[in-house]
Amino acid sequence: MKRSLIIGASVLALGAGGILSMVAVSPLAAQTAATQVAALRTMSFTIENMTCALCPVTVKSAMERVSGVRSVRIDFDAKTATVVFDPSIATPEAIAAASTNAGYPAAVQQGS
Repeated sequence: MKRSLIIGASVLALGAGGILSMVAVSPLAAQTAATQVAALRTMSFTIENMTCALCPVTVKSAMERVSGVRSVRIDFDAKTATVVFDPSIATPEAIAAASTNAGYPAAVQQGS
């Protein structure tokens, strides 16, 4: 009986220690994630030559292939693309070049 009690207490203590260590690490992980999000940059681009429903798909696909780009939102009516990217990996020039190389010249919008 004592052996069962000792084993049970040991398992409980190890489990509580694991939970406490997870709680202690969680704020650090959250802080790291917040730092990563803060490091992202959002920039808008004007896009030329978009005339049909397939054009935005092509532009979005080209821009998303640039390493460091996290998301691309195309506004067909305004002829713009809003891109969220990691500036330590991607540059606005590389993102614009990807669209331009796909046949849709892109330029950084003033004020973005």
